[in-house]
Amino acid sequence: QLQLVESGGGLVQPGGSLRLSCAASGFTLDYYAIGWFRQAPGKEREGVSCIASSGGSTNYADSVQGRFSISRDNAKNTVYLQMNSLKPEDTAVYYCAARPRYCSANVNFMHYWGKGTLVTVSS
Repeated sequence: QLQLVESGGGLVQPGGSLRLSCAASGFTLDYYAIGWFRQAPGKEREGVSCIASSGGSTNYADSVQGRFSISRDNAKNTVYLQMNSLKPEDTAVYYCAARPRYCSANVNFMHYWGKGTLVTVSS
């Protein structure tokens, strides 16, 4: 069974950091681009960051550029999202999703989805 499982969410104060993990089971991530998306209450799901299957290409939403960093460890079949300088507006459920090779910010182009992990930024 193909699965993506997110972990690492939680409650953090503004200015704090979290590292999210996206672990795959049932398939290897080597040939997949992995995107992180988030959905805040009452808002549409939006792309946050993505890393291509080669790992050589990454992209970020303007709102997280310079604060978030995406990486992958194919040996562990896992992709990470390091989130620094967190702001209250980063509060959302964060999802990882996979599609072959190349990144896309369009949720409709992603093939597999995890169930999400909640990130709450609050004092």
